[in-house]
Formats: sequence, C-alpha cells, structure tokens
Amino acid sequence: MQELSIKPRKYQEEIFKTTREKNTLVVLPTGTGKTLIGIMTAIYKFKMRPLEKILILAPTRPLIEQHFKDFKEKLPDGWADYQLFTGKTLAKKRKEIWQTAEFIFSTPQCISNDLKKGLYDLRDVSLLIVDEAHRCMKNYAYNYVSQKYKLQNDAHHILALTASPGGDKKTIKQICENLNIQSVEIRTRESDDVKPYLQELEFEKIFVDFPAELMQIKILLEGIYNDKAAKLKDRKLLFGHPNKMTLLKLQTKLASEIRRSRNGNKMYGISLCAQALKISHAIELIETQTVNALLEYMRDLYKKAEEKTTKGVQVITQDKRFQRAFSLAGTLENEHPKVEKIKEIINEQISENANSRIIIFAQFRETIRKIHDELEKNINIKPGIFVGQAQKKNSKGQLTGLKQKDQKKMIQDFRDGKINTLLATSIAEEGLDIPEVSAVIFYEPIPSAIRKIQRAGRTARLAPGKLKILITKNTRDEIYYYSSIHKEKRMHKAIDEIKKGFDNPEKQKKLF
Repeated sequence: MQELSIKPRKYQEEIFKTTREKNTLVVLPTGTGKTLIGIMTAIYKFKMRPLEKILILAPTRPLIEQHFKDFKEKLPDGWADYQLFTGKTLAKKRKEIWQTAEFIFSTPQCISNDLKKGLYDLRDVSLLIVDEAHRCMKNYAYNYVSQKYKLQNDAHHILALTASPGGDKKTIKQICENLNIQSVEIRTRESDDVKPYLQELEFEKIFVDFPAELMQIKILLEGIYNDKAAKLKDRKLLFGHPNKMTLLKLQTKLASEIRRSRNGNKMYGISLCAQALKISHAIELIETQTVNALLEYMRDLYKKAEEKTTKGVQVITQDKRFQRAFSLAGTLENEHPKVEKIKEIINEQISENANSRIIIFAQFRETIRKIHDELEKNINIKPGIFVGQAQKKNSKGQLTGLKQKDQKKMIQDFRDGKINTLLATSIAEEGLDIPEVSAVIFYEPIPSAIRKIQRAGRTARLAPGKLKILITKNTRDEIYYYSSIHKEKRMHKAIDEIKKGFDNPEKQKKLF
C-alpha cells in the first residue's frame, strides 16, 4: 500500500493515543491541527475495521467540502472510496452511495434527514467525527445523529473536535453527555507542547472615546428605553434590571402564557418588550458600530411604520425623542471614531508589510459596508466583503448576501493577494480554509468565549501575528470585552474539572 504522507506534531501524537481508543472531545486552538487528528483516527479505525464506514460531519457545506479536500490530499489515491453528501445530491442517490462508500463527508442536516426517512442506518459506521462539536446541543442535527448512532451501534466510536466547547460547565457537560464522551484532550496556545509550533501573537486593546455628539443621540434613545422598562415594571411584568436577556426571556414567557389564556396586560407587555429591544439595538449601534448603521436601522423602522407592520414600530417612530435622534444622526459630519481608527491601523500595517493579509471582524453587515467604503479610498488597501448567503435588503434595496461561489472566490482572491483586507461577519469564524493572516481586528468585542477564540485563531499560526480589539469607552463594548475574558477563564476551568473527572471514576459519578 502507498505510504501515507502524514507527519504529526508531538501533541497530535499524544492526543491520538486517546482518540483511537475512546470517545474523545478534542479542544484545540484554531489552526493547530484538529483535522489531522481526525485523519489519523480515521486511518487507524479503517485499518482495524476495513469493512465499515467512517462518517465525517461539519455544520456547513464549505466546511465539509474543506474536510473532503483535506482527507483526499493526505490519503493516497484509491486508498478508500470517498463520498461527499450535500443537499444537491438526491436522497435516492445518497441511499445508493451509502451502500458502497467508505468515507462519507456530510452536513449533519443531510444525514439527520436521511435517518428520519430510513434510507440507511449507522450500524456499520466504525467512527463518527463531529467537527465544531460545540454545536451538539438541544435540537441541532448533530444531536439527533449522535443519539441514533449510539442507539444503532453498540461499538460506537466518536471523535468530537472544537476550538471552544462553551463558556460554562453545564454546557460542556451537556455536549459530553450528548456525544457519550469518555475522555477530554485540551490544549491552548500556552500549552508547553503546543507553544513551539505557534508564532508570537501581539495583542492590543485599543480604546476610543465616545464623542459628545453621539452621546446626545444615545441619551435621547435611553430616555425611550427607560420609559418602556418603567411601564413594564408598573404593570408588574418586569422585576429587576432591564437588559436584553431579561427582556427576551420576559417576551418568551408572556407569549407562552398568552397562548394558554389571552390577557390584555400581557399582550401589551409583549409589545413593550419588542419596543424596548428595538431601542436597545439602536443604542448598541450608536455606541459600538457606525452612525451609518444606526441611520440604516432607523430608516428601516420608519419604512415598517409606514407599512403599518406593527403598532409598536409606529409608536417608536412617533416619539419626538426618536425623531430628534434620527435628525441629529442625519446631520453628523463625522463617523464613529472606530472607523477612523480602523483606517489608521490598516494603513500602518500595510506600510510595515506591503504583503499583509488582514481580517476585520464586525457584527453587522452595514458596519462592514461602511468600513469597506472608507478603506476603498486608499489605493494601497484592497478590501473585500465576506458575509453569509442570506439575502437581506438594506434601506436602499440592495441585497447584502454572498452566494457560495462568490464566497469561494473571495477567499481565493484573499489567498492570491487581489484582496488584502477581508471584512467579515461571523461566517469567517468557523473552520473555513482562510490563509494565514498578519493581523486580526475586532471592530467590537463579543461576549462569546467561543467566537472570540475562533476569531483570534485566524492569526499567528505560521508567522507572527497581531490581534487588536477596538473598545468604545464607557459603553457596552467594555462590558462585552471583560465578559468574554471571564467566560474564557471559566470555560478552561470547567474543561479542566471535567477532564479530571474522566480520569477519576469516582469524580466522574459526581460530574454526570
């Protein structure tokens, strides 16, 4: 048989010793070779049980296509029958392919649908590899497939891969239970056996002042928000501090109660929650995003009010404070100070190294579009927008989604240097084959430990890299920044406790 072209690092070899024997959750930073551990485990299992199948799952089509490509590159031609399942492959055809395929690559939704239809079962699957395993929660398709696998195959063997399984012990324990995990292997950038393979990461948090003219707008919007919250409290519906989470929970609770028994007070409460959440979003945009993003959002609310979409939107747009805030935002000459700061950072980076590749992460498409338009004014900066496929119209009627073929072209252009600055939403966080980048910039901090780790892992792999996070002083930016740090620490502590539990049977009983 042709020799396999695999040269694992020492920590990959050590982790493999566990994954080949036990259902294992592998937690490794982005770019440190989780896929290679998957390939090594698959090879071992296929050699041990050559008449059975290996099933590899990833949550999106681009990601599973990348795994398909990686496996085929690492394994010799003709070594096994590799098949890629997508929604484009007819179900009848998938049923036929399943019978003879040896390595099957698919999204979990595809396999889940086939199992529900009884097209095949998982009795002859010797190994299930689950990438981005932090998604194995609640009613996500991963969960259905893993439960079926455990029921249909007593000798089930699962390898779960992720850069970050979650921010709390309860979530991580749930993932381990869902996948019947027997061992946890975790490494961080600071692990002694990983450090030698990674490059230096230069980290900087950059604070910008929140200008007085933006503060005027924020104060007007906060007045509306506080009024809505006060009304909810007066009606004995809201107790405690009003924030996005408490309002969302209250809205869900009231909707559930109304389904059982209609109640005027509660129905009005739902409308107040919706109004408060809309204003909360507007405050977030002016605090942390761009003036342009706020204007787009407010225009959209006016449009919905004209169309009489909901009574609540009409109430908001008729409020004099909202109208004044809209007027002030429309007359501002300067953008949010983060936009100017981004331009400075990119200019400096490209001046240092003309071959730089930079990723800017931002939460909202409209923010990305504004930054793109500003960067495009500099001939040395070649920006590209990388967003999801969902086609969303902005207030000008422009569609802002990116089809899959356009996403692929964008990544290739970034790799080839036709684009040197990629402006991305959350779609670029998970597993895509994005080339090594010189710097990653967070336009805003995010409160999720999972997403922070995934974003940061885009740089300092093969060459030194920079991570910069922009924070607007005295806004929710600061809250989100410190929240993500706290969650990351809590996550590592929780994983460590769970890992120790697996190593100690008595502790494990208490854990689960």
